[in-house]
Order: sequence, then C-alpha cells, then structure tokens
Amino acid sequence: MAHVLGNAEATLSHVATPRHSGLIAPLDPRLRIVLACVFAVVVVALHSLPALLAAFGVALGLLGVSRMPVGRTLRRMAMMDGFIVFMLVLMPFSMPGDVMFTLWGLPASWQGLWRAVEIALTANAVILSLMVLVGSMEPVTLGHALHRLRCPETLVLLLMFTIRYIEVLREEYLRLRAAMRVRGFRPGTNWHSYRSFGYLVGMMMVRAIERSERVLQAMKCRGFSGRMLLLQDFALTRRDHLFAAAICVLCVGLLLLDHA
Repeated sequence: MAHVLGNAEATLSHVATPRHSGLIAPLDPRLRIVLACVFAVVVVALHSLPALLAAFGVALGLLGVSRMPVGRTLRRMAMMDGFIVFMLVLMPFSMPGDVMFTLWGLPASWQGLWRAVEIALTANAVILSLMVLVGSMEPVTLGHALHRLRCPETLVLLLMFTIRYIEVLREEYLRLRAAMRVRGFRPGTNWHSYRSFGYLVGMMMVRAIERSERVLQAMKCRGFSGRMLLLQDFALTRRDHLFAAAICVLCVGLLLLDHA
C-alpha cells in the first residue's frame, strides 16, 4: 500500500526516517503502539506542572533518540496546537480565580492561565510521543501490528485502505479543480461559487463510490475473501524489553513526581 507514497511520505507523520536509524525504528511495532498508549494514559493522568514538564521532556527525549527531523516534526506538532489555541487563549477568561489583568471588562485569572499551560503541555507531550513511536511507522507495518494486537480486523482493513486510496482521491480532486479552472471558474463569495463547490463535493462522492466498486471487483478477482494475509511476523528482542522497561520506569517516575 505504501507504494503510492513518495520517498518523503512513506510514514504516517510524513517524515522520512531511514530504516534502522535511531533507537526507535528497530523496535517491535506492537511494542511501540502499546508503549505510546501507556505513555499517553499516564500523561493525561498527570496534574502538576513539574510532572507535565517532565513528561514533555521525555517526549522530546524520544524525538532525540529517534533521529527524526526535529524542526519538521515540531512544526507538525505546532499545527495541532492551532486547533486548541483559541481554547487556551480563552481559558484564563473562563475560569474564576485570582485576577491577573482585565481586558475589555473581562477578568483573566491566574488559575485559568495555569490550566491552559497544563492542557498545552499534556496535548503536546501526547502528540509528540505518538508521532515518534507510531507516526514514524510505514502504514502497512502499522496495520499488521494492530492486527497482531487483536484489533478488529474490519477497522484495520479500513485504516489500510484509507491510507492507500486517500492519495488517489486527492489526485481526483485536483483533476476536478483543474477542469473547473480551465472552464473559467474563479472562487468568490457568491452563490455561484457555493453551488460549484457543492457540485465538486457531490462529484467527488460519486467518483469515490465508483472507484470503490471497481477496487472491490478487482480484489474479488484476485481472491480477496475479507481476511488480512500478513506478510511479516514480529518477535520481541532484548532491546525491546529494555526499552519497554525504561519507558515503564519513566512513567512510574512521572506518577511519583505528580503526587510528590
């Protein structure tokens, strides 16, 4: 499935990481998924600012040992912050407490500011750890690892097909947009533009259904019976056990720091 992705888009995080480079890449994919979930649960359970800072430091440490491009990875993490920045900005004005300053008659509290900082640290630590441990996998490897972890086979197949054909649908969208431009369409704030974009979305849905039917028929011709045939096997090594033990020790340390 990954053959439709370019060299710089062979992983879910779109960060090209040379195989077997760094400490994270050679680890068992199943272990990476489990440890990412464990670390995320522990980080969400933290409440104190020192513990959250330490958790974010651990996530940065994982980024360092993975040898992923630091600048590009942090920029992609910052894109996630764009979805919660408005909530973080409004948090000091929506929580009662000690007044920090007043803006247009609205008091901003210190308690709201610290809560916004806690939410930002929690979200960034979790997202960064997921990008490093899970996002750097090839899509097929991720699907096989999820299947080995006894995830529902239908959901795993849906994930792998989505990754495989989302680029196909994007190319179809670009062809439709190019056809609209050739016919003189220029988007604007008018009913004609809204109606044209509605037709575009409808045509995309029609072509997606037609493409899915052709793909299904082609898969049936090749003997597909709805079951996933695994092409690779996984085995835990001594390095996997050591890495898992280190992450567990760090998680216990974060919990102890949070309750100190």
